[in-house]
Amino acid sequence: MPIVDRIAKLKIGGRRPSKPAAIFLLVVGVALVVAIFLTVGLPPVLHDLNQFSADLPQRIPKMISKLDQLPIANRLGVDDIARRSEGALTTTASYLMTSLPNWLSHLFDILSALFLCIYFMLEGDAAYQFTLSLFPLTHRSRLGAAIARAHRKMSNWLLGQGLLMIILGVSSTVVFAILHVRYFLLLGFLMGLFNIIPIAGGVITITLSAIVAAFDSWSKLFGVIVFYVLYINVENAYLTPRIMSSSVELSGLTVLIALLCGTALAGIVGALVAVPTAALIAVLLEEYAVQKDIA
Repeated sequence: MPIVDRIAKLKIGGRRPSKPAAIFLLVVGVALVVAIFLTVGLPPVLHDLNQFSADLPQRIPKMISKLDQLPIANRLGVDDIARRSEGALTTTASYLMTSLPNWLSHLFDILSALFLCIYFMLEGDAAYQFTLSLFPLTHRSRLGAAIARAHRKMSNWLLGQGLLMIILGVSSTVVFAILHVRYFLLLGFLMGLFNIIPIAGGVITITLSAIVAAFDSWSKLFGVIVFYVLYINVENAYLTPRIMSSSVELSGLTVLIALLCGTALAGIVGALVAVPTAALIAVLLEEYAVQKDIA
């Protein structure tokens, strides 16, 4: 709605577009971005994923031979660990390829959610006023203020988190390309996508990137680790305080539980609305349930 309101304030041909026209322009803009991504950005990522799955069985023995050259290889039991990890990595790569059609089959759910969003933008004010009318007059102002505060914080969180995901995805793709890391498009895409999961997402993606880099050389592995350490420090010290300062503060555990619950209940659509729903619940709990100590 903030984007729709901004579009409605623009003068196009000397006239301001109506609310339905602004929503139409927004939908067209989103459709163009998605179409460009599907035609330009997604095919290279899928190619890298397919190539990674095909190359993994041949590259694991080379990685084992490199690890055997380390002085502490015998103490760590590298051969035993490698035999176990080979099956796990191969299974994981095959699962990513075979499960991709299942993920794409949820496209209908995403389209359904899109149409629901359009209807809520068109008739959301009426639905909001009806919801408030279910409560006594004495409670409406307080509830309305709490919902408005939750709305602002949810919008700020979504915009801020999306910006952080784009920054990490683009920067990691550029750095991995400079380092000549294989499948850098796939790894950069995953780095940005999994950044929505606090801590765990970063650990998973940097581990995968480090393994892929180690297949080629230790210098690439060192470069990947240095990049991620530098990025984490820049994000924590500079990006997050400025981008997320006005958003609702949700702990990493809360975000992770919300994503798990949303995915279990409604798949991809549930994951999309999980964190905003958790933010709304947090604001309402803070307003009505939390008992603050009076000093």
